[in-house]
Amino acid sequence: MDQEIVWQYDEFKQIGKDYSSQSEVEVYDSSHATFRDLEAESLRVLDLLELKESDALIEFGSGSGTFALMASQRCRHVHAVDVSLAMLDLSREKTSHAGVSNIEYHHAGFLTYEHRELPVQAVATTLALHHLPDFWKGVALKRVHNMLSPNGKLYINDVILEETNATENIKALIEHQAAVGGDFMREDAEAHFREEFSTYDWVMEGLLKRSGFTIVSKSIEGGVLGTYLCRRSA
Repeated sequence: MDQEIVWQYDEFKQIGKDYSSQSEVEVYDSSHATFRDLEAESLRVLDLLELKESDALIEFGSGSGTFALMASQRCRHVHAVDVSLAMLDLSREKTSHAGVSNIEYHHAGFLTYEHRELPVQAVATTLALHHLPDFWKGVALKRVHNMLSPNGKLYINDVILEETNATENIKALIEHQAAVGGDFMREDAEAHFREEFSTYDWVMEGLLKRSGFTIVSKSIEGGVLGTYLCRRSA
């Protein structure tokens, strides 16, 4: 972003869970394992992206590093981007333990990461874009567009809402989180909708199209969890 824009959104400000806290980071994998299979998710995403050995990928919101590690086995180079230094430290430990050398870590986010290499063939992000208000989502998606090679792919998985029965679907998600993770996960889900910036699917689709993407596929699970596979338009 232009450094003269003094009113740029501070994407390093923690929204929801405080992942600048070492204690929060240490329980990330175990808490998410109550409702997610991170390795299975990663494999599904990598299959969708159809990466070749010569390809490079950027992951925004790389978290504890599971996806980056698995992607490193499929492609030439992975740029793992996260606003949490604690998350990056944990990821580097995993990378070192695994003996992997083709992951580069960046303390940045959608608005501050500067890609100084050739355009990449794929960008992936899971449960990270909702940290930005809608205007800044648009800024972020245009920046991502410029980082991708022609026909490059963008994968987004996030809390994205269908307008019909939105309130009922949110309540159902919160109750599901409570059922699998108790009060801890209930409070986490409630805080998400109280403090973070999930948006409607029709807003997301407008932002994608106006940022130069063609939507290849879309699904909204339970009316609240959206998955988009997009291609950079020529």
